[in-house]
Amino acid sequence: MIHMFKRLLDFSGTERKRLILSFVFHMCNSVFEMLPIMAVLSVLTGILSSLSGSAMPVKTVWISFGTMLLSILGRILFINLSSVKGALGSFSMCSKWRMELGEKLKRVPMGYFSEHRLGDITAAVTTTLGDLETSAVTVMEAVAGGFIHAAVIGIWLLFYEWKIGILMFIGLLFSLFIYAKTQKAGVKYSMRRQAAQAGLVTGILEYIQGMAVVKAFGLAERSDKSMDAAISESAEANIVLEKVFSCLAAVFQMVFKFARFAILIAAPYLLLQGEMSPEKCLLLIVASFMIYTTVELAGSTAAVARVVDASLDRLEAVSKMPMLDEYGTDITPDSCDITVSNISFAYNEKEVIHNVSFFVPHGTSCAIVGPSGSGKTTLCSLIARFWDVREGEILLGGINVKDYTCDSLLKNFSIVFQKVYLFEDTIENNIIFGKPKATKEEMISAAKKACCHEFISALPDGYKTRIGEGGSTLSGGEKQRISIARAILKDAPVVILDEATASVDPENEWELQKAIAELTKNKTLLMIAHRLNTVRGADQILVLEDGQIVQHGKHKELIREEGLYRRFVEIREKAIGWELGGRS
Repeated sequence: MIHMFKRLLDFSGTERKRLILSFVFHMCNSVFEMLPIMAVLSVLTGILSSLSGSAMPVKTVWISFGTMLLSILGRILFINLSSVKGALGSFSMCSKWRMELGEKLKRVPMGYFSEHRLGDITAAVTTTLGDLETSAVTVMEAVAGGFIHAAVIGIWLLFYEWKIGILMFIGLLFSLFIYAKTQKAGVKYSMRRQAAQAGLVTGILEYIQGMAVVKAFGLAERSDKSMDAAISESAEANIVLEKVFSCLAAVFQMVFKFARFAILIAAPYLLLQGEMSPEKCLLLIVASFMIYTTVELAGSTAAVARVVDASLDRLEAVSKMPMLDEYGTDITPDSCDITVSNISFAYNEKEVIHNVSFFVPHGTSCAIVGPSGSGKTTLCSLIARFWDVREGEILLGGINVKDYTCDSLLKNFSIVFQKVYLFEDTIENNIIFGKPKATKEEMISAAKKACCHEFISALPDGYKTRIGEGGSTLSGGEKQRISIARAILKDAPVVILDEATASVDPENEWELQKAIAELTKNKTLLMIAHRLNTVRGADQILVLEDGQIVQHGKHKELIREEGLYRRFVEIREKAIGWELGGRS
């Protein structure tokens, strides 16, 4: 229990002071909760005095009234202060952690997302932090506050009537033993609940994102089974957790019932033996119903306490995600030539890039061609440092990409992916994403160059039109052109085009090629392409096969050689029914 609170305070970071103050105010509230016992003692003393023939002093009533009033006012003040500090502390703490995780996710290798399910990452940022946000402070106050409150009353009882105080502490020690058992049981079942929650998030995301495939292939029943399994596992994990904790919570509560029963028997017995005064006996009988009130609440939050502990475990694991630019510095290169020296790279154990080397001078273009799965996209991703190479090195402007921070490295790149992703926002905000301070004129100019101004203007809200998640409300070609407009506006010195014209309508392709030519003027260009008219003008062409460069040169040189590039050209000519000139 103490270990969990220490972890929670370490986790709270800059909000540690607020959480500690919340706990201190809660303890102050506990002190004022004890005052009614003093008021009862005062009244009982007066009543017993009146029964023996003496008149109850008027001041007894006023002392009792004043004590109760002080108790009420003190509790209102300190419970309010505790709640405010606790709420602000927990929400600020989790907000900062979400922001921090968001920043870290921008700096992890892309392989991290391949090795970890999207549901696990999503659950950590949403469900797991949500559990802490709503439960952490409550658990800390209920558990620690409850036991401390009971211990304070027990110490008071030792001085007031030591035999009853010992009985009270025996009950408290038994309850601590049961609580420890509850926490041990929680280690097993709470982890299953966390895994089930992550599995449920993953299942829902996969179900929604794959809905088009499910409908197209008529697999609704099979997909439903997978979804139902995730829901059932989540339900069962929660039910098992509740069953275990409800049994232990019942035992926890029974300890206090027996402890109260022992006090109710012991107090009258001591009175009959002449070892206790009547007013003291009456007070202890009344107090027996109050002394365990707060600690009983700790038992009802035992399950939540274990969930908080498991949440901290998960967040600690997520926070240890590998960082690409942990030792990087902000660098602005003097030039943007690219040097790739003997690099190799593998996804897990499958090597996809084998000992590749080449050089792209600043301001020149390099086309990368090859069959599907040859490693073209991976190679470009390594240059932009979405992953780290296993062997060799990549230099930008003569500086190893590992020496840059992610931000200072990627400032030099404009990338147009084959699989375009647009954010659920306005078209304007999607275009200016790479240059937030761009003027409206600059944005429209970029859109015109990318051949998307016309269709955007025809939309009801123009550039203010909101698009669906991932750009779902636009066609593939429209998304591609907006992505190109975004790259044109960023105006970075290195441009990577991953089959940038794949989804563009034929009538727009020529204009788009001119826009790309303007975009890449005096810049270092890497382009993955299958279209021959895109490849033929490149300053150099790399031909990849099975992750290796099998040919290297210009179009006129490579077309004369027997090899993959020539076969590639011939196949493309036959496929599209036209002949590429210039073989000689």
